[in-house]
Amino acid sequence: VERIITYTRLDSEPGYEVKRLPREDWPNEGSITFRDVSLIYYPGGPQVLKNINLSIKGGEKIGVAGRTGAGKSSFVAALLRMPDADGEIMIDNVPINEMNIQEARRCISVLGQNPVLFSGSLRSNLDVLEHYQDADLLQALEDVQLKDFVENLKGQLEHELMENGANVSVGERQLICLARVLLQKSRIIILDEPTAHVDPETEQTIWKVVRDKLKDFTVITIAHRLNTIRDCEKILVFKDGEVDGFDKFESL
Repeated sequence: VERIITYTRLDSEPGYEVKRLPREDWPNEGSITFRDVSLIYYPGGPQVLKNINLSIKGGEKIGVAGRTGAGKSSFVAALLRMPDADGEIMIDNVPINEMNIQEARRCISVLGQNPVLFSGSLRSNLDVLEHYQDADLLQALEDVQLKDFVENLKGQLEHELMENGANVSVGERQLICLARVLLQKSRIIILDEPTAHVDPETEQTIWKVVRDKLKDFTVITIAHRLNTIRDCEKILVFKDGEVDGFDKFESL
């Protein structure tokens, strides 16, 4: 109870009160530009990103590499405005720190190492805001090779998942989360080593979906193993919060 009360006293994120909204078709490319971007997580804290300048074209496949603490996750945090960074971050030439924070985040989807599922129906886990038709949900599940899995479930889309998806396997949890990413159709997809805890068959399925279904989207893959990013068009290497290299795999 004491911890929950403490949470209620935290300052709200800045950016919710900003009324400026992007135009309806933003973003349509998914290009990303960082200009003199630095990031500090809390007042007086260390600078975890230092004067980052880079440009990523819409639709590019970028691998992000670096040792623990080099700035890989902070790069993603800056994109998601968690917290707002100093400098300018633009998506499709629109500065994201000048618009409503929820609108700025809606163009980015994240698939992490640990799949996030909630207690409730499969449908509610895929479509939290109830935006999609059943046909869309079933198509996304088929795209991630879960069609047979769903057809064998009691109630199919109404099948109740336990907290954290405890009644399905780790691989199935991650594929459900991948189907959720496909449904959202965000122009920028962040993959944080999504195959770290899954079996080899599920790993192959995930990378096949990324190659086939996300080929027109900007995909940023945070790697802990070099094989994960070997096929990326360019590799972004971080070292001590700075860009240590940004080039093709072979060149680096």
